[in-house]
Amino acid sequence: MNAEPAVQLRLLDLQALDSRLAQIEHKRRSLPQLATIADLEGRIAALRDRIVAGETEVDDLERALAKAETDVEQVRARAAKDQELLDSGRVTASKELENLQHEIASLARRQGSLEEDELEVMEKLEDARGALAVLTTERDGLRAELDAATAERDEAWSAGDRDREWVTSERTKVVPDIPADLLALYDKLRADHDGVGAAALHQRRCEGCRMQLNPNDIGKIREAAPDAVLRCEECRRILVRTPESGL
Repeated sequence: MNAEPAVQLRLLDLQALDSRLAQIEHKRRSLPQLATIADLEGRIAALRDRIVAGETEVDDLERALAKAETDVEQVRARAAKDQELLDSGRVTASKELENLQHEIASLARRQGSLEEDELEVMEKLEDARGALAVLTTERDGLRAELDAATAERDEAWSAGDRDREWVTSERTKVVPDIPADLLALYDKLRADHDGVGAAALHQRRCEGCRMQLNPNDIGKIREAAPDAVLRCEECRRILVRTPESGL
């Protein structure tokens, strides 16, 4: 295969642009913010389950407190009614008075027990609300960090998109300068060799595989026609001669 030396140099321009595109894509995939976002999302997800459990506990305790308050109020109302009846003097029979006094005393004990239960539920509810507040505060803080990391990621992606757009535009200017057969070979080699299909010969070293060429290979290159498309004997990439080749 043959191509004018200037065309082969254009192939190096194309390779530089394609390498730049690969770098942009690699940077996009390996932004440190991506790992940060994944970590924060995982921590928020774990907190979400704990918050749901905490909210459920608070709801249950609020219902338990409402029931305890109702029970206390019912007993208090019954005791007040009995006390009013006792104080009214309408009950005169000794047996009825004894029963009424016994019931008032029983209701007082019941009220005391219910109030203790109510106080216990109130303390549990206060603790549960406090624990839930800690979790929600932590979640809100993580969400703020996530928003910041996401904004940084999006900004970096936008910058990368602008770079890619410019490089792609430059690439469309270079491609027409390269013959179809040479371009096809370059694309095939680029696909097979980690995105590098053409490399410069610099100071007798292939810039593709970074191997120093032996004297025999250098001699063959010297003897090759200027328009001959050469290949590196080590990596088989297209090897482009430049003024810095050291020939």
